Amino acid sequence: MAKSAKYLLIGSTQAYSGKSATVLGLSHQLQQKGLDITYGKPLGTCLSEYNGTVVEEDVQLIAGSLNLPKNRVAPTLLAIDELTVQKRLRGEDKTDYRQAIAKYLQMPSGDLVLLEGPGDLEEGSLFELSLLQVASVVDAAVLLVVRYQSLLSVEALLGAQHRMGDRLIGVMINDIPGAQLQTINGTIRPFLEQQGIPVLGMLPKSDLLRSVSVSELVNQLNAEVLSCSDRLDLRVESLAIGAMNVNAAVKYFRKRRNMAVVTGGDRVEIQQAALETSTQCLILTGQLPPPLFIKNRAEELEIPILSVDLDTLTTVEIVNRTFGQVRIHESIKVECIRHLMAEHFDIDRLLSQLGLKPAVALPRN
Repeated sequence: MAKSAKYLLIGSTQAYSGKSATVLGLSHQLQQKGLDITYGKPLGTCLSEYNGTVVEEDVQLIAGSLNLPKNRVAPTLLAIDELTVQKRLRGEDKTDYRQAIAKYLQMPSGDLVLLEGPGDLEEGSLFELSLLQVASVVDAAVLLVVRYQSLLSVEALLGAQHRMGDRLIGVMINDIPGAQLQTINGTIRPFLEQQGIPVLGMLPKSDLLRSVSVSELVNQLNAEVLSCSDRLDLRVESLAIGAMNVNAAVKYFRKRRNMAVVTGGDRVEIQQAALETSTQCLILTGQLPPPLFIKNRAEELEIPILSVDLDTLTTVEIVNRTFGQVRIHESIKVECIRHLMAEHFDIDRLLSQLGLKPAVALPRN
């Protein structure tokens, strides 16, 4: 079957590596280059119904940000959850998803079809919608996004290369601590290039992209807001636990910025210390209300106080998970992503790998 458009599948070796952010920044650059793009996410994660149509949250965000017309948005086929897996295992879902994916080839699709892959290399296998299965059906090139954790990140990329072969046309290393950028540039990058894995981008860690709003913490913790309910848009970049003595706590808090402080509702001296440092919200465990003078001081400083019916350990686990799964559905993050990708991603090399030529020159920042 002949097809005019090229297909590029954005994948990752583990979930929450930054695929949606990469698609968002990359799509913007491709549009600036004058290319006509189609976007789709075959395997959804956050499906909801809108005006009688099932839509995927990331697809909505990206299609909206790029002003894509309906005929440039490929359909999401299903979302994996307990119910869909059960139906498949019981034989109730007999859908041939390879055939459903093949229909992408018949869509009007412009110059490039950009598909966002599943969370890792295995996800979707039960439905024949894993990264490699989708890439095989539409004959897509693959760009892998990996969140940097240590030098051992190289092993995951080598393993992925062995599985994908020539389909892997490049990688983007994401979330690199600033202090390690130079080292990684001098070690990982040349090593991967020597192994035939083009490094198309190296994005530094961004506190803004990793931040969460206080309102998101309220939602995840099912918290009661005790003060400053109009300041839930404040951004939290780090987590601090107030479990030590007050002198140690003050030194600890002063080393951090834009933090959420988790402490017991009975630790008044810790609450007081937190309010006088770079705290964006105070999370009190045990459902013990703070003294009136703490609440009044928080109101003066416009710092929300949240109360949770959880122990400290559970609260910390939920907050950490929220940081790890942070999403990009905010305009300030969209702008940040576009700036980072424009500065740190080699769009011209990607186009060369894909055999595409820009219609217009991309202005340099």
